Amino acid sequence: QVQLVESGGGLVQPGGSLRLSCATSGTVYGNYVWAWFRQAPGKEREFVAGIDWRGNPIDYADSVKGRFTISKDNWKTIIFLQMNNLKPDDTAAYFCAVNPGFSRKPEYAYWGQGTQVTVSS
Repeated sequence: QVQLVESGGGLVQPGGSLRLSCATSGTVYGNYVWAWFRQAPGKEREFVAGIDWRGNPIDYADSVKGRFTISKDNWKTIIFLQMNNLKPDDTAAYFCAVNPGFSRKPEYAYWGQGTQVTVSS
């Protein structure tokens, strides 16, 4: 059984930064992909960024390109999302997910419980 635990969320002012972490436990074999999604109140869950098992970023949502960076500590299987120049529109619950293949749709096999990010002055 694969388990994902996110951390690092919080309250930050516009223009600030946060780094989210996603710790993976359990056995993940093969060409698995990790991704960050987010969901704001009243909105659908949306793709943010994805990374492959080697630690190579796959894709970013247009809304976060140039501001967010996804990375992976291959030894500890921890996924990070460095978020810079945060905007109020980035306010959402952020979820880490892992799946045997890549998709921008929230159809991943395993999910974390989410961590809240609030951008407000």
